[in-house]
Amino acid sequence: MTTPLMFQPLRLRSLVTSGALVFAILASGAAHAAQTAVMAVDSTFTTLDPYDANDTLSQAVSKSFYQGLFGFDKDMKLVNVLATSYEASPDARVYTFKLRQGVKFQDGTDFNAAAVKATFDRVTDPANKLKRYNMFSRIEKTEVVDPYTVKITLKTPFSAFVNVLAHPSAVMMSPDAIKKYGKDIAFHPVGTGPFELVKWDPAGDLTVKKFGGYWKKGYPKIDEIDWKPVVDNNTRAALVRTGEADFAFRIPFEQAATLQSSPKVDVIATPSIINRYVSLNTTKKPFDNPKVREALNYAINKEALAKVAFSGYAIPADGVIPEGVDYATKLGPWPYDPAKARALLKEAGYPNGFETTLWSAYNNSTSQKTIQFVQQQLAQVGVKASVEALEAGQRVAKVESAQDPATAPVRMYYIGWSSSTGEADWGITPLLASSSFPPKLVNTAYYKNDTVDSDLSKALETTDRTQKAALYGDAQKRIWADAPWIFLVKEKIVYARSKRLSGAYVAPDGSFNFDEIAVK
Repeated sequence: MTTPLMFQPLRLRSLVTSGALVFAILASGAAHAAQTAVMAVDSTFTTLDPYDANDTLSQAVSKSFYQGLFGFDKDMKLVNVLATSYEASPDARVYTFKLRQGVKFQDGTDFNAAAVKATFDRVTDPANKLKRYNMFSRIEKTEVVDPYTVKITLKTPFSAFVNVLAHPSAVMMSPDAIKKYGKDIAFHPVGTGPFELVKWDPAGDLTVKKFGGYWKKGYPKIDEIDWKPVVDNNTRAALVRTGEADFAFRIPFEQAATLQSSPKVDVIATPSIINRYVSLNTTKKPFDNPKVREALNYAINKEALAKVAFSGYAIPADGVIPEGVDYATKLGPWPYDPAKARALLKEAGYPNGFETTLWSAYNNSTSQKTIQFVQQQLAQVGVKASVEALEAGQRVAKVESAQDPATAPVRMYYIGWSSSTGEADWGITPLLASSSFPPKLVNTAYYKNDTVDSDLSKALETTDRTQKAALYGDAQKRIWADAPWIFLVKEKIVYARSKRLSGAYVAPDGSFNFDEIAVK
């Protein structure tokens, strides 16, 4: 699932009515004069500690303060940030990094190898119980070679490690701040990024201001950013339409056409690496039967789903991981063939279909439309599915926290995922390796294929791209044929940006990039 981001002049808390917005316009005039960008997003921020965040939005907004050794460009290609180069041992266990010199943290501390060690020592200490511990638990030790060279040794070979270091959570923290704030560093972010914290209301806005000591000379190009959580879809769209916000994401797909008619707004739709699918609990009848799983894939008209639920801003999924992720293999899409679906169900012993449950991991309008569409399509081949859109707490309790596959209540589960490392491992392993059953990770299909597990493991043991491509390709072909999911669509990224704003965009994984952000 997974994924992929500052100042205050508007202090709107929970905007739900257009009347409240009019007042905000008046309040924001001075802010715009002070070179402030107002960014409307679809949820509150859970934390400002990227190592303790599971949601893409919180990690994305933390780019205001923090940077990692590596990052991604607009096409999810790896780029150097605080590291200038690296070397990997042939067995993919030892990585040596050369670091950028002359960089300061926002508290005046030098960025150097000791800071890298302090950062990774913190996340790899299980006593800290950070949510991203599993992503970095392969690290055996981090050693300072010299002030600007650091060596990281892994417990096992892991050739995707550098891509993990480009993930939005893999940021460098001030070692002094780690010592000073401890667990409270979530409220006191201190990094090497372009902005520093002014104020954060966990139930509302986040305000940041320009960091005067930023290492990239001439940046940032604006003084402040006001990150404004606006949960209501209509309100968020209205903010950018009226000029109260300079940027809005997510934009309800159905409102894109209306916003496009505004002379002051650009609506931007770009390819994503976000796949939407329905996992099928392969340990439970009838989903333990491959013919049933195949039938369900034939039963759904993905082209029609893209139009009905996504207003055309999606295309049928054509692989286990989407194009744009390194080592992705194109395999489909599964064709729409309800007659074949009914025939397969009959062969599987379900000539009259069956009854089941379909849960959604989200309760937004697009997800509601999606599960209702899938429900209607399944009914046409005799499958009666009761649907329920789960709240976040329900999702955690019913699905993510299930301790035993034998008693896990999930049957059909609609969700999405983007590989924010830009590499196939993070697009497959958390979702489909047998080691990734909940609560450890999110293999909600409880899918197990020994050859797939072997392919995934071997791919991490080599740095040879040809070998990795062959192994990942074989794994994806086997998964596609086994159909532990109903492969639905790859959605597009749709966001709105004021014509006065430039240099900010949504990355293919749903994260943000605002390195070049500027206002006219």
